[in-house]
Amino acid sequence: MNKIQLEIKELLYSQSSSGAYVLILGDKHSMRRLPIVIGEHEAQSIALGLEGNKPSRPLTHDLFKKFAEQYGVEVIEVVITRFLEGVFYAMLLCKQGEDLSMVDARPSDAIALAVRFNCPISAYEHVMNEAGIEMDDIKDMDTGKDSVIEEEPSEPTDTLDNLSVEQLQKLLQIAIDEENYEKAAELRDLINSKSNESTESTEL
Repeated sequence: MNKIQLEIKELLYSQSSSGAYVLILGDKHSMRRLPIVIGEHEAQSIALGLEGNKPSRPLTHDLFKKFAEQYGVEVIEVVITRFLEGVFYAMLLCKQGEDLSMVDARPSDAIALAVRFNCPISAYEHVMNEAGIEMDDIKDMDTGKDSVIEEEPSEPTDTLDNLSVEQLQKLLQIAIDEENYEKAAELRDLINSKSNESTESTEL
């Protein structure tokens, strides 16, 4: 499968979802972005890894790295492999001597390890096609710097459900223009869901 190289663009705090963050991954060779909602602890771990800060007592991901190195295991790549029903899946590509192995992981944990092992992050092309958001014109942002999403009045879910795919795509473009990645991710998932339902109905 073709893989697309990604880099961490930004880590955004969500005011609309308590304790949630949005991790923005960007295609190194295009303006596509992959927003992934992650938990507070994972976001903190990624931020500390990016800043190179070492806490007085090792966090879980620091402990994993130390444990792996003790036994000669190195994480050489993180791959986001699937996007299924709004959930991302990832794998760690690990090397021990001449042996290679793949280990299942949540994307948030996998990326927290990637910044510690300084290894590449990638996604299969079909994941980017399904879940990526095309950015027409977006300013570059400082890697790893936290910022706050401006909370805006959002449409009730039942109202969004009644909109057509074309209408949802227009709202998606507005969210992208306003750099509201969390809203864009919600609209992206709804568009994918409606598109899948339409395909299934056509096949019947």
